Amino acid sequence: MRECITCGRNLPQSSYSANQYSRGVGRSRCAACVHGHPADVPSAGDFDSGRYNDAHEAEFSDYDFENPFAEGGFRWVAKATYTAGARRGEKCVLKWFKWGAVFEADYFILDIKATDKALEIVNRFNELNIVNKVVKINVPEVWTISSGRYTDQRTLCEPFIQNYQKFNSNTGWTYEARTWGEVMQALSHFSYHVSGGQFVLCDLQGGVYRREVVLSDPVILSRNRDYGVTDLGPDGISSFFSYHVCNDYCRSNWTKPGNARPVFRPVAGTTMMRRDVSTRDSRSGN
Repeated sequence: MRECITCGRNLPQSSYSANQYSRGVGRSRCAACVHGHPADVPSAGDFDSGRYNDAHEAEFSDYDFENPFAEGGFRWVAKATYTAGARRGEKCVLKWFKWGAVFEADYFILDIKATDKALEIVNRFNELNIVNKVVKINVPEVWTISSGRYTDQRTLCEPFIQNYQKFNSNTGWTYEARTWGEVMQALSHFSYHVSGGQFVLCDLQGGVYRREVVLSDPVILSRNRDYGVTDLGPDGISSFFSYHVCNDYCRSNWTKPGNARPVFRPVAGTTMMRRDVSTRDSRSGN
């Protein structure tokens, strides 16, 4: 790791050109500072790309909770309806962990942590005006069921997304047959560039609306594997870019890791890798 003399960030060697890195400590400028222009490293303060609950209460039936309409490798998803607040009468979803309460604290913390980082990146992406729609991120909240058979069950609640589809995964798979698949690949590429090679925002999925595209359940790949079992770390970043092909929405000056290699097989499901085991599992995109 080395500190860039321009932006002050502590960055890996892959964030520097060979020429800049050869200058040594205290003299190197990262690629984003050398090649980027101001629009590529904007302040995130002017945008709020979050899509919030704007409610404090919801109702669901026992049937909906016992028969989730969707599931992933480690969580269930049930439909509910907001009953109080600005979104009263609108649909929402409740998500809860499959493997028991012993894992729930980490699950909720890391899920919200990934959403916060995704929101930071998307705020910056929206400032570039690359497409004519705004990219939004569903921002979940931890809600506890207060009555009925499932009293005290903790869930993540967020607004319902229509026409749900998956655009890319955390192993490099992408569905580029649609224009939005290409836009999402550009967003993933941008996330690496704007973070100085520290993160890749991926596993992008959600719904396209008239004026915006709304994403949910983002994955952050990080250098230190700080974002849980779906964060595949440096190998995940390398693998993602080994399959990435820049498209019309990427910019030629956006940085990419050197010598990217395909560590993981590109699959549509979300690959999970626990720190204490070597096996890998996949969950469906939801």
